[in-house]
Amino acid sequence: MFDAIAERYDVLNSVLTLGFDARWRMRAVQSLRLTGSETVLDLCTGTADVSVALTRRFPCAARVIGIDFSTEMLRKGLQKCNAMDLSRRVHLLRADATQLPLPANSVDAVTVAFGIRNVEDMDGALQEIYRVTRPKGRIAILEFGTPRIPGVRDCYAFYFRRVLPFIGRIVSGHDSAYTYLPASVADFPSGASFCRRLESGGFCEVKATSLHFGILYLYEGVRT
Repeated sequence: MFDAIAERYDVLNSVLTLGFDARWRMRAVQSLRLTGSETVLDLCTGTADVSVALTRRFPCAARVIGIDFSTEMLRKGLQKCNAMDLSRRVHLLRADATQLPLPANSVDAVTVAFGIRNVEDMDGALQEIYRVTRPKGRIAILEFGTPRIPGVRDCYAFYFRRVLPFIGRIVSGHDSAYTYLPASVADFPSGASFCRRLESGGFCEVKATSLHFGILYLYEGVRT
């Protein structure tokens, strides 16, 4: 499914989020409090938008490792990095999020943008994130949620379940990809529930920041 929508993925992200996706990614990068010397893992990197953002902020990451399971997503990400002359700083790898091809304690920080809910064994992925992150390393995870404010929740539900799949199907040409999105968000344990998953995984100083009335959350934590 992700291979099939890779060609139009960036365009759809921008259209369907009204351009807010770039701001959300930068918010996650800022939360890492980089100094300019770090190696950062961008898990579920997709077309490498967060990996690129990690090299654009100052101070920025010294080195970024982007990992995803979709070959076509990574192909688009590689084209993007090559066009921006980032191939020496951004390294893209195809791998399983629950079996990361990295040594223990090898990265200073980890980002995951709108991908953790797609990992079937979510706790296994969190264990791997913990394993490869150095002590005191920071994590930043962006993921969609469900607004709790009446009115906002209803408008969001209509857009997410009706409008978004319709636009996604027309632009991407894929029948089910953008129907899968709202279904996967509905099943995701957002807010306090996901914070507890992070704490159970060994992370401390865990917090969830609600953005845009709860449409999404930025989860932050520190590796013990």
